[in-house]
Amino acid sequence: MAADAYSPLAETLERLAHATGGQGRLSDALADSVADLSQRTAIPEEAVIRLLDGGRVDETSVTDRVRQRLEFLLKSRRREDGGRYTVVELASIAEVTRQSFSAWLESGTPSLKAADQLRRFFQLPAGFMTADEPEALNEALRPLLQELEGTSDPLAPLRTPGFLRLARRAPHMDPRRLQLLEEWAEMITESPESRDSTDRP
Repeated sequence: MAADAYSPLAETLERLAHATGGQGRLSDALADSVADLSQRTAIPEEAVIRLLDGGRVDETSVTDRVRQRLEFLLKSRRREDGGRYTVVELASIAEVTRQSFSAWLESGTPSLKAADQLRRFFQLPAGFMTADEPEALNEALRPLLQELEGTSDPLAPLRTPGFLRLARRAPHMDPRRLQLLEEWAEMITESPESRDSTDRP
């Protein structure tokens, strides 16, 4: 697994640590979210904890990851009646035979169409089958980070690379453009409650 696969995750973890107060281990601060993160990424909970705390996990091949995630769907997903999906049922969702699905559990090489049908059926993120562990966890952490930063830091929507580039250009902008930038910043940081009150007659 390339070292740079961890760089985006490290940035997200740093922001999460800031949003949660920066006290102690991040896995402790997010203890209530570990099981959900594992469900959404197919990463075992102990590996989620290790990654949250800045550790590394063993490198896996794409075929190994696909095989593990197919097995994870079999073990973790439940029908409406609470029972686990069978190989036959997952094969039906993927529109292949039971024999083909069973072969994928050994080889980790489903067709792209079948893998995407499974992903969509279970409402999983794009790249679920093939993303490496730091990439998958980083994607799953984004909504949580947005929620926490929105609560703890009202200026969080402005802390993006694009906006920071605009801010660096601000001293060289003409007054009208600078005013538009200020109005835009006020608009995107305004709370929903404030917008509701100003919209009322």
